[in-house]
Amino acid sequence: MSKAGDKHSWSFAPRFRRGAFGWRSDPAITRIKEAVAEIKAASRKDPLLAAEGAVLFLQKLSPALQNIDSSSGAIGNAVNRAIEVLVPIIAKAPAETPIRRKWLEPLYQAHADDAIPYIESLGNYWGELCASPDLATEWAEQLVGTVERMWSRGREEHGFFHGTTMCLSALLAAGRHEQLLALLDQCPYRFWSYREWGVKALVAMGRKTEALHYAEASRGRNEPVGQIAEACEEILLSSGLADEAYQRYAFDANQAGTYLAKFGAICRKYPHKKPEAILEDLIATTPGDEGKWFAAAKNAKLYGLAMKLAQKSPVDHRTLMRAAEDFAATEPLFALNSGLMALYWICAGRAYDPTTGEILTVYNLIVSAAEVARCKEAALTQIRNMLDGFPQERLVKGALARAAELWSAEPGH
Repeated sequence: MSKAGDKHSWSFAPRFRRGAFGWRSDPAITRIKEAVAEIKAASRKDPLLAAEGAVLFLQKLSPALQNIDSSSGAIGNAVNRAIEVLVPIIAKAPAETPIRRKWLEPLYQAHADDAIPYIESLGNYWGELCASPDLATEWAEQLVGTVERMWSRGREEHGFFHGTTMCLSALLAAGRHEQLLALLDQCPYRFWSYREWGVKALVAMGRKTEALHYAEASRGRNEPVGQIAEACEEILLSSGLADEAYQRYAFDANQAGTYLAKFGAICRKYPHKKPEAILEDLIATTPGDEGKWFAAAKNAKLYGLAMKLAQKSPVDHRTLMRAAEDFAATEPLFALNSGLMALYWICAGRAYDPTTGEILTVYNLIVSAAEVARCKEAALTQIRNMLDGFPQERLVKGALARAAELWSAEPGH
């Protein structure tokens, strides 16, 4: 087991010199992943040493990244993921309070010096990093006066204090819930990033109805609708009010990168509801864009619904191609219709940058699925009729001109 003061040669340390990565984010993201992996590996053998490494890494991180072009958001996401992994390693380490104090002081200074900022989210975990109510109380008392002075200046004059969220997190971890709520009452703005700590304090005191009202009262023009809805949803779910949570908050609370991911997230939270009912409700929220839910319907094995969606509004032709390929053997009619719809949306000019190769691939997938379903002649007739319905279309017709079988299947040939 490592002891305070022991020296360890971390491989990541020399790689995170000030300004080490220039303006490119990719090398930095790779090094961040390597550093986190190194620290995680150490935690399996020596949790205290790993915590010390995590503290060192977080100290060195922002200065090393200071010149990177962060406009894409990729480097920020990588840093936030690293913090999410490393905070528990620090928090759970078997460190005595004096050692933990020595860790938190340089982390606090690194947070204060974080100009970009990269490690701003570290403040949200401050109470967790304290790892005890006593140390959390120490930090709360150290920071609360500054927060009060900043907020006492009112809307026009109050400035920004980097330790505000640290203070709120520490108050919560210290169990000083009433003091936390009283402090928030002094804030001149209803910022959700601050008021969410009031919601947590009310929940911790068992005052869930008040917590729900408190969260709802935090809504504003620039406040994050999804985050507020997620907090409200969690309160209702933890109270056994799943139906109310679903009706009021499920769609706003479960934002995701794709329609499929959103559907999956809601299904996991509400297992008592049938997936098809959830999907029907989601489809109703996007009139005119029903096709966006094609992949969700397909994954739920609602193949008939999926095709109705694809017929109602555009679906990405590559998504339809994958369906035609993946289901040719198991659901040949679904695969066949997916391929036909891919051709249709390409002909209709609603596909993004289709290529001749993709069109030929779609055609071959249609033929393969039709052969399995024993309806090849009918499928070819559908293709011909489709092309006849788009007299000005050239790309698909040109690509399929080489598919002699298509034309030889015409009556009279």
